[in-house]
Amino acid sequence: MISSFADLGLSPVLVEALTALGYEEPTPVQQASIPHLLEGRDILAQAATGTGKTAAFALPLLQRLPKTAPEPSKPAVLVLTPTRELAVQVAEAFHRYGRALGALTVPIYGGQEFSQQIRVLRRGVHVVVATPGRALDHMRRNTLDLSGLMAVVLDEADEMLDMGFADEIEAILEAAPEVRQTALFSATMAPRIAKIANKHLRDPARVLVEREATAAGEMPKVRQTAYVVARAQKVAALGRVLDLESPTLALIFCRTRNEVDALAESLGGRGYQVQALHGGMTQDQRERVMKRTRAGSVDILVATDVAARGLDIEQITHVVNFNVPESPAAYVHRIGRTGRAGREGVAITFAEPREHRMLKNIEQLTRQKVEVARLPTVLDVRNKQLEVTRATITETILAGDLDSYRVIVESLSDEHDIMDIATAAVKLAHQAEMGAVEEAELEQPELQRERPGVSQRSSGSSGPRSRESAGPRKRSVGMSRIYIGSGRKDNMRPADLVGAIANEAKLDAKQIGSIEISDRFSLVELPEELVDDVIAAFRATKIKGKRQTVRRDLATKRG
Repeated sequence: MISSFADLGLSPVLVEALTALGYEEPTPVQQASIPHLLEGRDILAQAATGTGKTAAFALPLLQRLPKTAPEPSKPAVLVLTPTRELAVQVAEAFHRYGRALGALTVPIYGGQEFSQQIRVLRRGVHVVVATPGRALDHMRRNTLDLSGLMAVVLDEADEMLDMGFADEIEAILEAAPEVRQTALFSATMAPRIAKIANKHLRDPARVLVEREATAAGEMPKVRQTAYVVARAQKVAALGRVLDLESPTLALIFCRTRNEVDALAESLGGRGYQVQALHGGMTQDQRERVMKRTRAGSVDILVATDVAARGLDIEQITHVVNFNVPESPAAYVHRIGRTGRAGREGVAITFAEPREHRMLKNIEQLTRQKVEVARLPTVLDVRNKQLEVTRATITETILAGDLDSYRVIVESLSDEHDIMDIATAAVKLAHQAEMGAVEEAELEQPELQRERPGVSQRSSGSSGPRSRESAGPRKRSVGMSRIYIGSGRKDNMRPADLVGAIANEAKLDAKQIGSIEISDRFSLVELPEELVDDVIAAFRATKIKGKRQTVRRDLATKRG
């Protein structure tokens, strides 16, 4: 039985790369496809979106790349995808898997400058990942030469046909060398897919990854919600949703052990009691985690599918898919861990803009609607937290035993209005229990599909988000901003900045304007006349346990 990537015949270099990335075991489509592709055979594979298809063709093709340097504009592998988002994602996967091999990959798609793409192609790359329209445009300009191709991949072929790319695909395949390897992956095998396969594939190995059927009545009682979030904002969005939902115990699924460790660390920095579960842990470590969880001292478990097998904890109120699951069946298995014993559970899924088809696949299998909701706003979270504070105060009043505190209220009532006293007490209780809410609103992109000839702004990003790309707020009159050299990756929170300014610079928190926290830095809006004092105070102390780079924001001009 195949239980590891090494069993599939992949080279030690690729197996080591996968281990470093935290991949634990091959998915069914990878088990079925990789050996055939390593042998150089053509392949016709039917598998739903999100089943691990990218690794299924990327890994064997990387292993088969020629050992020579690539020639200008003559790649060895061409991958065609329906959307720019998928092109970027597939190119990133080739880069991650093939870094140790020195494999060079570039995505090319509409909406990006031709000149930039031409420069990269002329330098020479091993792998080009392209949308059909843009690939054909480069071929016509003689900036993409297919004569050196050893392999062509059609990824999500049915969607490319749905989007009207049939003529482009035909022209590209006709221009490719007759002796080549061709891999076609599609969620369906409609007659038009079969027609392409019969014409352009040679004696292909056929791979069919069946969807697992769900028995009637098997679906748990679960409220299912999805949020569309750009990759760069997933962690912030997750924190916002967890603040709103207030789970008793949440089980969060990630794809790899590295992602599990990173997310667990990030959520721990936000004040949650978090434990990680993945295949890199010993049995003793796993048992300690489970003991703490069952004792009620854990808020969140972050796990991979493999590590969560056999996990049965009744306290789980929320299942969160940090990524859309690899298959609809995996989704059903995951959410079955909540909604037990007649209680309603909650399933939350974070989808990137291009993953709308994966959500549709899930709805078809479960025959249940997955509501695509708007991300909670700052006001939503504040209102929810105030409700919790109100309930806590009500419970305290009903519990009685307040006499020892009554004397304080009576003494204060001689000087202050009783309503002001009560309001101040509620404020203190609320701040002590809930902490600060991040001020910056989160962007929520729409589900998108690229259409031939239509230029759209990409919702995803393959690199770090800059302040400009995040859409900075317009500064208030008389206000300037300071730059602090720590951000989300350092677990910097608005509460940390407000506390440091109030304590070290002796400012009233009401004087602080908007706070923007990016991945690697933070911006704080302050009255212009106080900026220099705050910078001096920050430079003389530590924030989050270390000295910070603090200066005026370079975009700020003295007014």
